[in-house]
Amino acid sequence: MPAADFDMNEVHWLMDMFNTVDVGLVVLDRNYQVCVWNGFMENHSGLLPSAVKDKDIFDLFPSLDEKWFRSKTEPVFVLKNRSFTIWEQQPYIFKFKNYRPITGKADYMYQNSTIIPLTTLTGEVSHICLIIYDVTDEAVNKQDLELANRQLEKMSRTDSLTKLSNRGFWEDQLKKEYLRLQRSQGVSSLLMFDIDFFKKINDEYGHGGGDEAIRHISDLLKKTLRESDTAGRYGGEEFAVTLVDTPQEGAVVFADRLRSLIEKSSIFYDDKVINVTVSIGVATFSSEFQKHEEWIEAADTALYHAKETGRNRVACYSQEMKE
Repeated sequence: MPAADFDMNEVHWLMDMFNTVDVGLVVLDRNYQVCVWNGFMENHSGLLPSAVKDKDIFDLFPSLDEKWFRSKTEPVFVLKNRSFTIWEQQPYIFKFKNYRPITGKADYMYQNSTIIPLTTLTGEVSHICLIIYDVTDEAVNKQDLELANRQLEKMSRTDSLTKLSNRGFWEDQLKKEYLRLQRSQGVSSLLMFDIDFFKKINDEYGHGGGDEAIRHISDLLKKTLRESDTAGRYGGEEFAVTLVDTPQEGAVVFADRLRSLIEKSSIFYDDKVINVTVSIGVATFSSEFQKHEEWIEAADTALYHAKETGRNRVACYSQEMKE
């Protein structure tokens, strides 16, 4: 084959590869005008190379974050070093729709990119080349995995019956609050409460009725909580609530409102009406507590005092109760 024919074939092959390769190739000059636009870019943007040539890239794509984009490209012009972008930092450079059937849940193409300096014969960087990679599959898979992990984490700290925090997670949060209060000398209160005569409910309505009573109280509790508070199922029919930055007076108001709300409500189960009451113990943080378990014991002591003195009431912990 004559050398001239071989050279022509080589140019043809290069142009063929340039237009069919499954990455975007864009060349910009120092004024950010488009010089080269390959087939990938044409297919995903709907813009012909002739339509974009010598046009300002920011005019062509108003959604392109100019400040961010220049922060990535200017060092390439000045320092003559490559630069990279990843979808975790910026989902895309060019807002192309996602047409992949497997990752149809993504509205737009996630992109990574490499930005390469193109030098003149004198060594000056006159242009830059952007290589755009479609990483939508990778991005969506990673997001799905992260979502699944978050859901698993939530399940691991959630009580399945009540959807409140389970005992392990709630107690861990209480321990953190205990340590915070030791440092800050602040004030928070702890509530422990359970359902009065719960065994009778189970005996009369079965365990299904007992479960429905527990769910009902959990729903009422969730409606009364503030975002800063943490409520959990401590075990069986017993619940615990950490009221952050709440002194005893405020905790008693909260507890009595919850007690009254439960007393006035009705549970409908298996064509029957179940009415329940709760007894609540309140213990405000004290620097005398040597560990967070002593705080729990104080609230539990107040709870049993409320039961011993009539049930369906609120009792606050005092040293006399312990003695």
